[in-house]
Amino acid sequence: MNQRTWPDRSNGSRFAAFQFTNIINSKNQQSPELHSSSHKTKVKRYNYLFSSRSPPQPTDAAHDFASLPFDILTRIAASFTLPHLRAASLVCRSWSDALRPLREAMVLLRWGKRFKHGRGGVRKNLDKALDSFLKGAARGLTLAMVDAGLVYWEMDKKEEAIALYRRAAELGDPAGQCNLGISYLQAQPPNRKEAVKWLCKASITGHVRAQYQLALCLHQSGRVDRNLREAARWYLKAAEGGYVRAMYNISLCYSVGEGLPQSRSQARKWMKRAADCGHGKAQFEHGLGLFSEGDMMKAVVYLELASRAGETAAIHVKNVILQQLSATSRDRVVLLADSWRALPSAH
Repeated sequence: MNQRTWPDRSNGSRFAAFQFTNIINSKNQQSPELHSSSHKTKVKRYNYLFSSRSPPQPTDAAHDFASLPFDILTRIAASFTLPHLRAASLVCRSWSDALRPLREAMVLLRWGKRFKHGRGGVRKNLDKALDSFLKGAARGLTLAMVDAGLVYWEMDKKEEAIALYRRAAELGDPAGQCNLGISYLQAQPPNRKEAVKWLCKASITGHVRAQYQLALCLHQSGRVDRNLREAARWYLKAAEGGYVRAMYNISLCYSVGEGLPQSRSQARKWMKRAADCGHGKAQFEHGLGLFSEGDMMKAVVYLELASRAGETAAIHVKNVILQQLSATSRDRVVLLADSWRALPSAH
């Protein structure tokens, strides 16, 4: 395969180098101080750096980027995001040519998302969305494979979805690995061994949903496979990555000392963080904690938020507290609850 980098370094520089040698020599005649040994060394260095000679050629051990086969390159770049794909396409002309199908797939992926969600001036059309995703998947883009799999899953065509998840997972896509792992968990009967295998691969890359699902597997497995310490470790990683349900679970782990040392302060910290991110049960639990400490105003606000999130158990406690507050305070509670906004999270 005669593919070369662009521009080819063997052709030499396209621009004439500035002749600094003459400039420096003319200055030497005017200033005798320049004839010292240190200045002679500098002159030699400038002569070398700005000479018109071509730079040293790379050794045989050095790799030429353009010599990488197209099929290997496209497999490596299959799970790239758009910024990474654009950067890789600028390395050389050969890479730009090899990655053209993936760039086209990115355009198809964008159109698929527009049709799926009815954005960008187009009407929602799941069939057109699936068609765009499948065309992107055919060009080798794992992001399109995952989105096509999601549409198939919504259509209850789970075999087609799993096949696409597997293709994406084998190409190293963390979302594909996570979805494939979850598919094994939801199979009849569940295949926990394969699920843990793929969830672990995705978790190592930092995929927070996979970390949470892996923690659940290790936490809820049978007595033989159960590993509370590893479960708590992955809960904590997912919580630190912004996954709200992991925040709630790691708070419970700290509260009872399951998988890690018991810590009331850490339990309260993560429960409040989950509550502030909109987790209904966490809002209820945090409200009860504030109520037990006597902070009625804050407690009733969190209980009101929990009630609105569907936690019916919070309604009774909230009403008991409201009866102890003045009319002004009750109006203040409603105002605070109406103006509350959840903190950003990874869901």
